[in-house]
Amino acid sequence: MMLAALTGLGLSTAAGLNAYIPLLVVGLLANFTDQVRLQQEFAWLANGWVLAIIAVLLVAEFVLDKVPVVDSVNDMIQTVIRPLSGGVVFSATEAAARIDGSDWMAHNPWVGWVLGIGIALAVHVMKATARPVVNATTAGVGAPVVSTMEDAGSLAMALVAIFLPVLVVVAVAALAVLAWWTIRRVRRRRALRRSPA
Repeated sequence: MMLAALTGLGLSTAAGLNAYIPLLVVGLLANFTDQVRLQQEFAWLANGWVLAIIAVLLVAEFVLDKVPVVDSVNDMIQTVIRPLSGGVVFSATEAAARIDGSDWMAHNPWVGWVLGIGIALAVHVMKATARPVVNATTAGVGAPVVSTMEDAGSLAMALVAIFLPVLVVVAVAALAVLAWWTIRRVRRRRALRRSPA
């Protein structure tokens, strides 16, 4: 049960960084391996056409998120998409159904959606808040570097969530430390701007 919760947490966290990577990972693994079992109502996620569409969207996201200013517009659009992706990956896997040992989660599928959406939204807000700071402090040069790190983090988190869910706690803790550091940096920067020269 605990591992199932960690899988859902990890996949939703990955969706907050990049909406399409965990969807593609879950869909491919469900299609080609026994490692991921999808809930019946999410069987469409393993469909070849759906996976192809997700792959095209991933390529578009990969390119757009590397361009300063465009990345901020993309983040605004992704404010809806990333949380929805978090809800899908949390609910689609057996994570939601196995969080408790009873049938309660199976009879209340909305809980998995709410958990997945909430986790992905929190991660997305952190990402969207940090990106303008990175762009401003590096004159846009940092955007592709940070974006690539986010994509790699999303892929790593999705794979860890499925294959080594125990490590999700460590990864989420590291992400929390990074968020704390980013928030402190943003506040310090704002304080410096407000103080007289």
